[in-house]
Amino acid sequence: MPGRPLRLLTGVRFDILDVPAEAGAKALRHLSTGSPVALRGDRMEILVAAGGAEELPGLLDWLEWSAVALDLRVLGAGDAVEAPAPPAGVTSPAGAVSRAGVVVPTGVMPPAPTGVGAAVRAGSVQGAAVWLRPPDPGGEVEASLPAMPGVGREGSAPDLVRLVDTVAAQCHRVRLLRLGAGLPTAYRRVQPLAFS
Repeated sequence: MPGRPLRLLTGVRFDILDVPAEAGAKALRHLSTGSPVALRGDRMEILVAAGGAEELPGLLDWLEWSAVALDLRVLGAGDAVEAPAPPAGVTSPAGAVSRAGVVVPTGVMPPAPTGVGAAVRAGSVQGAAVWLRPPDPGGEVEASLPAMPGVGREGSAPDLVRLVDTVAAQCHRVRLLRLGAGLPTAYRRVQPLAFS
């Protein structure tokens, strides 16, 4: 329907790990350069292999993060997300759906922004997502998405366990920093240890 934003179904070709952008930025080192990542306001949407949403609760429990309140959401089977806007500088206004089910622009693709701030500065409608790392036009993205190890995939795919552990640790760090920001200054000071 014209005028309505395109929705991407999750749980078929990919799932989405939705985390605070600050926490997600630390996790980017665990992703291959071809792994699509989008920013939506102060949130980062990391595409992971389909089935990752189902694995998340067990992973968090196994990694001993299940008892900690984390600002981490996951979209899987039966969910959908508004498609991020095409990267700035695309010469053709038309878009095409890749075989991975991700909308990618046709025409010239500029290099992806190199940081979280660069993607935000690239310009977007408030609340709309922008690609931090867009998917390659017409390419399969599944092979580059973080997945559980040992499920018949090549060793080139990033490890979902390492990604989730990093994201959980960073979500916890961000939460503690935000909680600490509300404390009086005297309570925020960290005294050096006597033996350091």
